[in-house]
Amino acid sequence: MGARSSGRDSVGRSRRFPGERLLWTGMAVDAVGSGMYIPFSLVFFQHVTRLPLPLIGAVLTATGFVAMAALPLVGAAVDHWGAKRAQLALYLLRAVGFAAYPLATVLPLFAAVALVTAIGDRGFPAAQQARIGELVSGPELERLQGVSRSLTNAGLGIGTLLATGLIAGLGDAGFLTAAWLNAGSFLVAALLNQRVPGGAQPTATPGPRTRRERGGYRLVLADRPYLGLTAANFLVALGYSALSVLLPAFAANWLGTPQSLTGSAFALNTALCAVAGVPAARLVRRFGDRTRAAAAGAVVFAVAFLGQAALGLARPHSVTVVMTGLLAAVAVATLGELLHSPALSALSTEAAPQPLRGRYLATYQLSWSLSRTIAPSLFTLLLAVHGSLPWLFVAATALASAALLLRLGRSLPADAVRPVPVLIPAPTPHDAEARTALEATA
Repeated sequence: MGARSSGRDSVGRSRRFPGERLLWTGMAVDAVGSGMYIPFSLVFFQHVTRLPLPLIGAVLTATGFVAMAALPLVGAAVDHWGAKRAQLALYLLRAVGFAAYPLATVLPLFAAVALVTAIGDRGFPAAQQARIGELVSGPELERLQGVSRSLTNAGLGIGTLLATGLIAGLGDAGFLTAAWLNAGSFLVAALLNQRVPGGAQPTATPGPRTRRERGGYRLVLADRPYLGLTAANFLVALGYSALSVLLPAFAANWLGTPQSLTGSAFALNTALCAVAGVPAARLVRRFGDRTRAAAAGAVVFAVAFLGQAALGLARPHSVTVVMTGLLAAVAVATLGELLHSPALSALSTEAAPQPLRGRYLATYQLSWSLSRTIAPSLFTLLLAVHGSLPWLFVAATALASAALLLRLGRSLPADAVRPVPVLIPAPTPHDAEARTALEATA
């Protein structure tokens, strides 16, 4: 397994693997680039392509569905060539897509480029999660997931500020600059990740393949506990989508708050995730049981959503009361996110057998893709009936997810549910010198 680390040394310090800082830096650069377009996605594409906004939305929805269907191919690529190679290929695919956006001024070209970037964006989390699983295991997975979440949120915030400044200062040219800088960020992240050593070897090696390798997705679909884990994540993933899709429409159309004030809720969520990601990962490790930690996060989510539902029922006239209620609910939801995300990410990685980890994680990622795809229409339909209804719905799905996770704790692999740190003797001076030399060559 190369440089994989799986615990703490004999004096209780986290063991880091060679190239870990390079991995972190690549994550941060990727996040800054993504932050430059995510908050402005529809307007971004409108200014870059000059196509009508409804047509852009329809193209992005269609390409999103096609990209979701391509996820199994990404999983097979991870298992065949290794997570590192798949990750680098997807970085390059995303870079090419965003670099080509300024050229996509007619519908066929825009659809082609949008499809390329959608496949890269939807497939990348599965490859990155598999790559992290190659490098660390056990309780160290939560630590790295916590660092990843903190860096991602900090990077998204910085990228959003940079894009806002570019657009304010350069006008339409700012959108083109943001597209090219985003493409450049993927190239830089790829170069940094290329230098991170270690990880599992791909299964595409000479010699007879194992039964697991031959089984492919048939074995994934036969693994009912893992499919249950994917279903549990889908139920709570709708809640994640509610924070980005439902909250703005609920606040503006049902509560009547200015759209600018809703940005404060997103800023709070991003800041809390950036600051508290690593401490929250330590808290998750203290649970000792990942299904219980993830279930606790889902219950906290439900509490936050019930708070939003209560706000929708009361519909207070005071903007101060509304904003206080919104921010309080977002803060509670962020706590749920900080508990749920590292636990379930680590669990989904270690519950997947190594020879088929790419296919397993691609299947797991379908839960995120499906929730993001159906969330806009689902929440719009429920919001049209009553402002509290969509919040009650996601509260119910979060509680159902928590119950399912607790039940799955008895059937998923025990070492994935309750990881045991591997105690490794403290390094000798000779070991320290060798490790320093390895990091210098990384």
